[in-house]
Amino acid sequence: MSNRSKGWGVALAACVGIWLVQNGSEDVTPPVPSAAQAFAAGPSVHTDAAADPLPASVPVRLRIPETDVDAPVMGLGLAADGSLDVPPAGNRNMAGWYEQGTTPGAEGTAIVAGHVDNAEGPAVFYTLGALKKGHRIEVDREDGRTAVFTVDAIEVYDNQNFPDEKVYAEADRAEIRVITCGGGFSKKSGYQGNVVAFGHLIGVR
Repeated sequence: MSNRSKGWGVALAACVGIWLVQNGSEDVTPPVPSAAQAFAAGPSVHTDAAADPLPASVPVRLRIPETDVDAPVMGLGLAADGSLDVPPAGNRNMAGWYEQGTTPGAEGTAIVAGHVDNAEGPAVFYTLGALKKGHRIEVDREDGRTAVFTVDAIEVYDNQNFPDEKVYAEADRAEIRVITCGGGFSKKSGYQGNVVAFGHLIGVR
């Protein structure tokens, strides 16, 4: 299925933020990327040339060294409302890949998502908003290769103004989007938006 044809209205299902509701404190909200990490601030000084795309292969593990993320990857589908589903809430250290789309490292836009928190506390992508341009995202694949991406930008979007085309559109190189809940938070309705890290493939191990 083409990323362009999905027609997703919002990024993620289940952005409730149970942990924040229970704590009721703004002091425990996840990091928010600064304006300097957005596309509008210009390209990273660490931007590397794009590597040639790989053949398709299912992802099995994702690492973000700068924020100590090291998580297995499971397949995801779409929720009933057409939004991207998320891994089971009970597993804090699980990332999910949209399995009807591009595999990480292949030509196109691979979509990865995970919880920012659950009832027990911070989850796999709690620190996603702390990433900076030039940081690395590494994805181990079933074929034994590791696709290495560089972060091009980290942006925050309100659910009502989520830019489907910008986030999900097909690319003519190997790109990745890592998505979690974020933005403003309401005790009544949970997170009001999503944090999205954009990256492109720069190497293979």
